[in-house]
Amino acid sequence: MDWIYYVILGLVAVLFLLLGYFARQLLANQQIRSAQHEARKLLESAQSRYEQMLADAKEEAVKVRAAAEAESRERRFELQRLERRSSQREERLERKLEALERRERSLITREKEIEALRTQIEEIKNKQLQRLEDISGMSSEQAKQELLHAVEDEIKEDASRRVREWEIRIKEEIENKARDILATTIQRCATDVVSETTVSVVPLPNDDMKGRLIGREGRNIRALEQATGVDLIIDDTPESVTISSFDPIRREIARVALNNLILDGRIHPARIEEVVEKARAEVENTIKIEGEQAARKTGVQGLHPEIIKLLGKLKYRTSYGQNVLTHSMEVAHIAGMLAAEIGANVTLAKRAGLLHDIGKAVDHEVEGPHALIGANLVKQWDKSSEVVQAISEHHGEATTTSALGFILATADAISGSRLGARRESLDQYIKRIEALENVASSFPGVEKAFAIQAGREVRIIVKPDQVDDLAAMRLARDIVKKIEESLEYPGQIKVTVMREVRAVDYAK
Repeated sequence: MDWIYYVILGLVAVLFLLLGYFARQLLANQQIRSAQHEARKLLESAQSRYEQMLADAKEEAVKVRAAAEAESRERRFELQRLERRSSQREERLERKLEALERRERSLITREKEIEALRTQIEEIKNKQLQRLEDISGMSSEQAKQELLHAVEDEIKEDASRRVREWEIRIKEEIENKARDILATTIQRCATDVVSETTVSVVPLPNDDMKGRLIGREGRNIRALEQATGVDLIIDDTPESVTISSFDPIRREIARVALNNLILDGRIHPARIEEVVEKARAEVENTIKIEGEQAARKTGVQGLHPEIIKLLGKLKYRTSYGQNVLTHSMEVAHIAGMLAAEIGANVTLAKRAGLLHDIGKAVDHEVEGPHALIGANLVKQWDKSSEVVQAISEHHGEATTTSALGFILATADAISGSRLGARRESLDQYIKRIEALENVASSFPGVEKAFAIQAGREVRIIVKPDQVDDLAAMRLARDIVKKIEESLEYPGQIKVTVMREVRAVDYAK
């Protein structure tokens, strides 16, 4: 029975082997068919892509060929147009050459006619000259000599008059030597005119910033006004805010703080107080730097730090529109030059000039005239009694007795009364310039008159067909006389009369 069992096991094994073989054959055939199907799909896709690429290439070739043909047609058209223009240009050149030849022939003929007329005119001139010589009883050379003698006599008379005028002027200059010293000092000191205001305008990036500066129920603007002590004016003026305060330093602190807040963008009461403190420190540092620079520029050394600080505060102080620090530096230079002219102490003069208005740095805090306030301040830190005395004397609050006091008062008057230095004298300066130009323009033959060099010179342009060279010299003298009779002016005024003759022709 065991062998039957083994036979059955063998048959089952053979059956499983046959089943595995047939299964592998079926799987292999299925994979082969799948690979063949995939290969056919790839072949069909490649063939369709090839056909599409071939169609695109044909279409691109057609486009390139069409573009080449269009470009070729355009170039042929351009060549034809250039050929036509070239032929037209050649025709025009030929016509111009012909016209030039005709004109040349005409000019040659006209030159011959002119030469003949010139010969006739010369003959007529000689005959008329001979008749004039016969009538006058003198030759042309004698008449020329008579005219030269007349002109020479007139020039000698004018020269002698000029010499007398110069003698009188030199005597006046000798008698008024102090006036010459002042004029020389003013000419050596040429500074800019500075106009200041009592308000500061801060530009804003946009009008929305006004609402942020005001804040909810106005808390931001109140915080800024309380921290700085200024009035912040926010009105309908586009993209700007006005800061108003009697104290220029407070106004500057508010301006710096407001600019920093706008740049920072964080605007609330706590931030405002922090920024205002930083702005105050920044302005105090600027005040110190400005005071040191003023002392260095004027050459005044050894000043106390408190005086330096007070000097720096003058940068934000104005008087009649004139910046007080700039005015003080100018007075220092002028006082030094005046002292050098008369042989006084230049160092003390500069020191007194720089410090003469230092009382204006605290005149809103201390009662009394700024000259005496400044003298008391300088007396605390400066040991020079002459400087203190000159400061107290420069406005007449004390009796002027010292030479340094006279120098300082004179330098202060020069700086304050300089033309255009202060607003109140600007109108008078403009009126004087206009009066000077009106006097020069009132004479016949004057085309234009310009007052230059701050009214120290008048340049007059005359009409050349109405005023000749000799008349121009007489006109200059007449204008000088009228200016001397009708106007009041410091120093002297130079009158320059210009006569210009222009010859104009046109090439056709």
